Parts: sequence; structure tokens; C-alpha cells
Amino acid sequence: MSEPAPLPEPPYHVVVFTSLRTSDADGYGEQSARMLKLAAEQPGFLGVDSARAADGLGITVSYWRDEASIVAWRKQADHRIARADGRARWYESFTVHVGKVERAYGFTRPE
Repeated sequence: MSEPAPLPEPPYHVVVFTSLRTSDADGYGEQSARMLKLAAEQPGFLGVDSARAADGLGITVSYWRDEASIVAWRKQADHRIARADGRARWYESFTVHVGKVERAYGFTRPE
């Protein structure tokens, strides 16, 4: 089991990408891994949590230092191409929600 992304104390920003995949999986895993690696190299990137159900529904939450970092990632050339590929091939539908995290808390079971 993976751990949630380690994050700094708020405030920080979040992008929630909820998607429903098509049946076309050709190249998706490679592109997804490439985009995750590229995102992690961007200024302001803090981390990511992601899950996908067997029926194709996926939720990816990426965390960013500020709104400017999110805007810069959206404008990044390879990311723009990947988004176009996603619309053309891999997604039936998706939604994107962008917000500011003001408060965060969690729980870890003691060993």
C-alpha cells in the first residue's frame, strides 16, 4: 500500500483531476508515468496522490505551492500535448477542480 503524499503545512494549492477512461489503454501508462515525472520537476510541485478503479474511474490529486505554479504546469508544452492526447484517446470525460488548502490533518496507526 502506498502512503499519501508528504506535504508541508497549509496553505498550498490542489488540483483534483477526476476522469473516466476509454477502453484504449495503448500508451496510457507510459504517458501517465512521463507526466508524473515531468510534473515532479516543475517549480512549486509538492506531491501527488492517485487511484483508479477497475471500471476506469480515476482521481488524481496534485499539490502545488501556489496558483502560479499550477498555471505554469498547465502551460508546459509537453503537458499541453498530453492533455490533447487524453481528450483524443484516453478519456471519456473528466473534471478538474482547483482550490486552496487552508487546513489539513491526518492519522497514522501506531506500530
